[in-house]
Amino acid sequence: MKYTMITTNYAEQQFLETTGVVNSTPVGNMNVVNLYPEKTKQSMKGFGGAFTEAAGYTVSQMSEEQQKEIAKAYYGEEGIGYTLGRVSINSCDFALGNYAYVEEPQDFTLETFSRERDQQYVVPLIRLAQEAAPGKIEFLASPWSPPAFMKTNEEMNHGGKLKKEYRKLWAKYICRYIKDCHSQQINVTRITVQNEPEAVQEWDSCHYSGEEEMQFVRDYLGPTLKEEGLENIKIFIWDHNKELLYERADEILSDQKASRYVDGIGFHWYTGDHFEAIEMVGEQYPDLELFFTEGCVEYSRFMDSDDVYKAEMYGHDILGNLNAGMEGFLDWNLVLDEKGGPNHVGNYCAAPIHLNAANGTYEKRLSYYYIGHFSKFIKPGAKRFLVTRYTDRIEVTAWINPDGEQVVVLLNRQSEDLPVVLRHYGDGAELVVKAHSIATVRITK
Repeated sequence: MKYTMITTNYAEQQFLETTGVVNSTPVGNMNVVNLYPEKTKQSMKGFGGAFTEAAGYTVSQMSEEQQKEIAKAYYGEEGIGYTLGRVSINSCDFALGNYAYVEEPQDFTLETFSRERDQQYVVPLIRLAQEAAPGKIEFLASPWSPPAFMKTNEEMNHGGKLKKEYRKLWAKYICRYIKDCHSQQINVTRITVQNEPEAVQEWDSCHYSGEEEMQFVRDYLGPTLKEEGLENIKIFIWDHNKELLYERADEILSDQKASRYVDGIGFHWYTGDHFEAIEMVGEQYPDLELFFTEGCVEYSRFMDSDDVYKAEMYGHDILGNLNAGMEGFLDWNLVLDEKGGPNHVGNYCAAPIHLNAANGTYEKRLSYYYIGHFSKFIKPGAKRFLVTRYTDRIEVTAWINPDGEQVVVLLNRQSEDLPVVLRHYGDGAELVVKAHSIATVRITK
């Protein structure tokens, strides 16, 4: 067997390749990472990012050729292998302002429903990705807020709740959105009930308790999707931070009628690792799809961190989530401007690619390559397999692709090089994972 080792490190060597042979003689017992490809776990659904209005607007400021390059960098065959996308139902904070598809409070038939706003920047960005992608992109759609008139606080920002008398109409509204996307060949296959239902934000937000989310799924969203011929659309609950993942899953799925409509659970990273929560949910509810639905490096907390720190946040979290059972990964904004926006309330963040329209340039940040060490090589349909490792200073996840290729991702966040012996039942290869680097090893016959 032979291997190719692809390395990206803090010295900005990106996707540097070396090759070698997996020895057919014993490699010893020290510095070992054991591989057990016969011991498989979850399957990978894919990787992707969010098509926000901010991303679409920013890309639109670049030349036509640059727009295509950026789309190919994510979704093209020469890119980092994205096959999934996230879209917002109505506006989110990374929009140019609040907007909804219906603004008329008396429109109980959704006659005035219009996604004209999405046609300006969101849909063109989707089209660029679709043109670049070798296959079909699947989208997960999430609402940040219903229209203001449907909410108790009469505005899209600052939380509030969905008024009880609008629950059925809101469910129909979501169905209308999905059908409208499908009519434009935007393949929405999954929805979340509410982005960050526990958060009351200064931007677009809406609060649901666990009981309220359960009731909305059970009595309105699930039945309405079925009535509208959309029962194949997968409903995801929670879509918020991992520290309450298990509690929210248990609160909603303990209702048997509601649980029949729920296909997955989404989680974010903003409150820390909590990888055990993913594992607990997977063990308790093995039929649920487990998706990371949002994460980014917030400038409000990490403005002074360098690119290595930001990239290693991604590497550590993706790797830990994968080993806990994650099946799909959706980063936040695909691209942002040089300030980390636009954002209609100034909630600026980092993205893997930043653009500067003023001078007509764009930059792939180190995080782009760190994400790519997973997304480019772990293919849809790949199965995770088990490993053991000699130290917690090296972080490891391992996968077997549908074609039989083994993919091992190794993350070294230490300030010194670490030796690694990849071993399968005594035979293997001796490697060195450089300080502050990530390496993907592809093993083929």
